[in-house]
Amino acid sequence: MTLRIDISGLRSERLRFAASPLAELTAMLHVLAEPGHHPRLAGWAGGVWAGLRPELAERLREAEFLWRSSRADFLVPARPRPTLVEELDDVDRIDDETYVTSALVTTCGSNRVHFAAPSPLADATARERALDLAQARGPLQEAFAERLLADPATVRARVRHTLEQCVDAFFDAAWTSVAAQLATDLRLKNDLLKRRGTGAALASVSDAVTLAPDGDSIIVDQLQDNATAAHGTGVTFLPSVFGRPHLMVVHARGWQPVVQYPVAEASPAEPVSLETVRLRLEALAHPVRLRLLRTLARGPHTTGELAHAWELSPPEVSRHLAVLRHAGLLAARRRGRYVHYTLDLSAMTTLGTDLLSAVLR
Repeated sequence: MTLRIDISGLRSERLRFAASPLAELTAMLHVLAEPGHHPRLAGWAGGVWAGLRPELAERLREAEFLWRSSRADFLVPARPRPTLVEELDDVDRIDDETYVTSALVTTCGSNRVHFAAPSPLADATARERALDLAQARGPLQEAFAERLLADPATVRARVRHTLEQCVDAFFDAAWTSVAAQLATDLRLKNDLLKRRGTGAALASVSDAVTLAPDGDSIIVDQLQDNATAAHGTGVTFLPSVFGRPHLMVVHARGWQPVVQYPVAEASPAEPVSLETVRLRLEALAHPVRLRLLRTLARGPHTTGELAHAWELSPPEVSRHLAVLRHAGLLAARRRGRYVHYTLDLSAMTTLGTDLLSAVLR
């Protein structure tokens, strides 16, 4: 499953790598709302919550639907500015219909494609649909959606004030702590883009981001099948420290594509692709292959030994072993005229982590 960004005819300079204070603040807010996604930042999140004034803590919980499960698109700028204030000023320039539609996507948990039209501010049916979706997600989401639809200006001002209050509470200190990492990553990406081209720059973003063989599309390995285009607007790439491990893409109709990607750790583990995780889960779904793995977990075995142990024909065992090898769960080693198969314990051990990483990405 992939998201495809059409960049046919786009000049390389329309691929922009830049840091965004607002996008990084939004990543921090996501960590505060979902610390389980970010175990390495759990201590930071606990310290922030412990130090927040009760009023600000209440405001963050009130609006957390804008960044908890996904991000409102207006919180991930396509044209980053040097300061948070400038980026919030840009958000203020968005019209109410665009703002409300984007906010309701996250609040109501709907697919972005379905909110292209009509606007819930202008269409009664769309309004009722939005409220029904919000109600299904709980009273806080319902109340937020009702206020937003009834008085967008007041809610917008309140959200901005909430974000501004985060500056002194935790953002300034956290932004300063990651500034050097972001700057270093941006130098690397822009140098690769200039010297080696789009493909090399994309390869350095993530193994989940690649340039199509024809060079006309950026392909993002995610749990969705979707497409968008960057004609005339370009694509913006925003590095993030607090966003790790998420790879987040703005791709809704009417919005310039934006990719917020995690800055690589000092000693990063090689990420496993979603396709590999899918192959492994499918391989493990067959009861015969599970039986074979049970034997292989005890040590190397040949095809004949496995066939004898489970009263199967050698060709049947060979077919199952081929599936397991294709999924990267087995290693094979020839000893004379025999081939011994061994379970890849590291692949099995990290399967749960790899699945979680692929889903969160």
